[in-house]
Amino acid sequence: MGAGLFWGAMLMVIGIALIIKVVFNIDFPIFKVLVGVFFIFLGLKVLFGRVLIPEGKIGPDETIFSERVYEQTENGKEYNVIFGKGVYDFTNVDLSKGDHHVKINTVFGGSTIRISEDIPTRIEADAVFAGAELPGGNTAVFGTTSYTTGSYRSDSAALYIKTGVVFGGIQVVNR
Repeated sequence: MGAGLFWGAMLMVIGIALIIKVVFNIDFPIFKVLVGVFFIFLGLKVLFGRVLIPEGKIGPDETIFSERVYEQTENGKEYNVIFGKGVYDFTNVDLSKGDHHVKINTVFGGSTIRISEDIPTRIEADAVFAGAELPGGNTAVFGTTSYTTGSYRSDSAALYIKTGVVFGGIQVVNR
């Protein structure tokens, strides 16, 4: 069952429940049923992993219910961690071709980002009910925080990392 099929079924259940409630005046606990169905889906996903998601549906830039280490990242890519853990190593980024932009999203999971103080880097972290821990003591639980390495100059090539975390955690570590 893919995500589209799952959310489509959820919307159908909401619609049917509303029709039953309005037409037949039967009180149907919509929210409780949806929460129950979600937890059943989540439990099946944890038990069977990729069996419920076809092999071609998860891209190389997504980590879902697993742990993945990224030694090399592509410029302009967006990486997602959902119910899992992602480790991103930016200590060997090549800036000879110009800026390197990466976006990392974490939802109900954890991400570790390794950077080097020698590589000019600017990180912007957005957090919602989560924790974003950057070097130098910068943290965000609800809001935005940013960090730049000592070698960062706005007029030269740099590594730009934009992170978003919801109900999870991101930790940036200097190597």
